[in-house]
Amino acid sequence: MTKKLLLTFIGLLFICVSISAQKANTDSLSLVSKISEDQLKLGKLQNQVEQKTQNKQDASQQAQKSADANSTAAGKLSDHPEDKKLARSADNKAGSAKSDSKNARKESSSLDKLNVDIQDLKNKIAANQVKLDKYVKPEVRIEP
Repeated sequence: MTKKLLLTFIGLLFICVSISAQKANTDSLSLVSKISEDQLKLGKLQNQVEQKTQNKQDASQQAQKSADANSTAAGKLSDHPEDKKLARSADNKAGSAKSDSKNARKESSSLDKLNVDIQDLKNKIAANQVKLDKYVKPEVRIEP
């Protein structure tokens, strides 16, 4: 009776250990999968940085050109305040300057958001890598 009980206990112990090992294995595989997916997303986002930076620079330059044109049109209008043609031109240039500056702000915001998303993904990858390291690298305990 004692032998059967002992053998049953040892069998249950082996089953529990194997189930635990399988759980650790599936957890590590899911972490590897998440890390791979996040690295793929990170690569795609990093590929967009150059284009977004160029868009921001182009929009800023256009906004500056529009602001300069608006300033010139306003100067001409101040010389001839009764000229309707100059007034209409100055109004149009002011509208263009306003929309171009809004576009420049949007492009700048878009680039900032992209950089934040990239940093968030890097942090997420690092956190998952730390979790994975717990499964891959055995703990070494030094007891005094």
